[in-house]
Amino acid sequence: MVHRLTREQARRIALHGQLLTVARPAGIVETIDALTVVNIEPTAAIAPSADLILWSRLGWPYQPADFVRLFEEDRAVFEWGGFFRAMTDLALLLPEMRRRPGSAQAREWLAANDVFRREVLARLRAEGPLRAAEIPDTAQVSWRSSGWTNNRNAMQLLEMLVLCGEAAVSSRDAAGRLFDVADRVYPADVPQLTDAEAARERAERRLASLGIARVKGVAQPFEPIDVGEIGEEAVVDGVDGVWRVDPGALAVVDRFAGRTALLSPFDRAVFDRRRLEELFGYEYLLEMYKPAAKRRWGYFALPILHGDRFVGKLDAKADRKAGVLRVHAVHEDEPFSEEVRTAVGDEIDDLARWLGLEIVGAGA
Repeated sequence: MVHRLTREQARRIALHGQLLTVARPAGIVETIDALTVVNIEPTAAIAPSADLILWSRLGWPYQPADFVRLFEEDRAVFEWGGFFRAMTDLALLLPEMRRRPGSAQAREWLAANDVFRREVLARLRAEGPLRAAEIPDTAQVSWRSSGWTNNRNAMQLLEMLVLCGEAAVSSRDAAGRLFDVADRVYPADVPQLTDAEAARERAERRLASLGIARVKGVAQPFEPIDVGEIGEEAVVDGVDGVWRVDPGALAVVDRFAGRTALLSPFDRAVFDRRRLEELFGYEYLLEMYKPAAKRRWGYFALPILHGDRFVGKLDAKADRKAGVLRVHAVHEDEPFSEEVRTAVGDEIDDLARWLGLEIVGAGA
C-alpha cells in the first residue's frame, strides 16, 4: 500500500512528530524521549540550542535548571554524539558504541596509545569527574589533524572513550564538559540488544519523531535523518521520490491543531534543509558563519512557524548584561496577516519573558 499525501498532510505529520502542535508535552524527559535527540550547540545568541528546543515545545514551564538536574543528578538524560538523549535509549546506542571508533585512523591511534588510554581511565576512576585540561598529556603518539584537534591528545582520547562507551560526559558548565568513567554515569542494568535489533528500534523511533522521512538521506556522523524501510511507503503531491511515513501519525492529519513557535536553527524540525524546502517550501540557512555583509536574515535567525507553515525568520540577540532582547528584524517570507503578526508578536513576548529580558527594537 502506498499512501498518497498532499504537502499539507505531510507537513502536519512532520510537525506532529516534532511536538509542534497546540498540545504541549508533559515534561522534559517526555519531550526528549519523543524527539529522540536534542542538539547540543553552545552558541547562545539567544539561548543554548538545547534550551531553545525544549522551550519551543514546553513553553514557560521549562527551566534550564530542571534540565541540569535531570542530566547531572537524576541521570534521566545523557549526552552522546553531539545530542542529549533520554537514558532509556542507552541500550539502542550500546551496539554502535561497541563498533567505535569508526575510522581506521582513530582505531590505529587508539591502539598506539593503549597505555595513555589506561592511564586516563584510571585517573577518571580515582579523581573524576575531570575536564580535559586536568588530564596530563602522556600520549605515546600525537593525534594529527588539519583542524583544531591537532595534537589535542587528552581531549581527542576522551572524545573517543565517550563514543566507545568507556567514558561518559558527567556534566557541563560554562567552562565545558566534565568526564567520568561510564559506569558512574550510565545505569548497570541496560538490556543487551543485537546490532540489528538496536538499528531497527532506532529507525522506528526516528520515524515516529520525524513523522515522514526519506528511505535514504545525506549521511550524518551520529544520527541519521533517514529511516530505511521502516514505516509505510508514501508519495507527496508535487515532490519527487518515495517517502516512508509513520502509520501511527496518519490519523493526526484531520485533527491537526497548529500553533506559533520560534525554533532553534539546530532544531530537528528544520535540520534537513532539503526536506524543509520540499515539504514546507521554506528556504533557510544558518548565517552565523557568513560575513555580516552577506547575511540576509541575521547571525542566528530563528525560523518562525505558524500553523503548518514556516512564515519567516526572527533576527534577535539576547543582551543579558543590558537585560534586553534586541529584536533587529522580523523577516516575513510573505506579508503577514494581522492574525499572524499578532501571534508572532505574542511568541516573541513569551520568549523575552522566559529569558527574563525586556524587548527593544523592532516590534517593541
